[in-house]
Amino acid sequence: MNYWLMKSEGSCYSIDDLKKDGRTAWEGVRNFQARNFMERDMKVGDMVLFYHSSSNPSGVYGLAKVVSAAHADLSALDPKDEHYDPKSTKEKPIWTCVDVGFVEKFKEPLSLGQIKLRPKLSCMIILRKGSRLSITPVSKSEFEDVLKAAGSAIL
Repeated sequence: MNYWLMKSEGSCYSIDDLKKDGRTAWEGVRNFQARNFMERDMKVGDMVLFYHSSSNPSGVYGLAKVVSAAHADLSALDPKDEHYDPKSTKEKPIWTCVDVGFVEKFKEPLSLGQIKLRPKLSCMIILRKGSRLSITPVSKSEFEDVLKAAGSAIL
């Protein structure tokens, strides 16, 4: 099993939205490295730290799980969608995504400030200067420490 941190702006798509929907396609990623994580490395059953960026506070708000293999990102094919890419076609999609399913919303988010204070989390990619990827791998020990710090019910 692999572990991931996936960012979404809380005002765009939040952990509450995922809880209500149950699952969603993680569409709209337009970075090749993040896309490659979904396409090549993510597997059904992998666990996800659901991170709200541009929120008050920014941080990990809950857990999700990868529930589908990578498939075409349909938002790239829709001219009305803000993530439309005219170079992507149904026959040759440039952009792919996975579906994620809701697992748990934390009682309180684990803020970026709190993450910075935890020695076991000091190597997380999200803490690296200039790191702006919306999807990053997380080690098993980092994942477990986030769950511990957040008081996760699945521990």
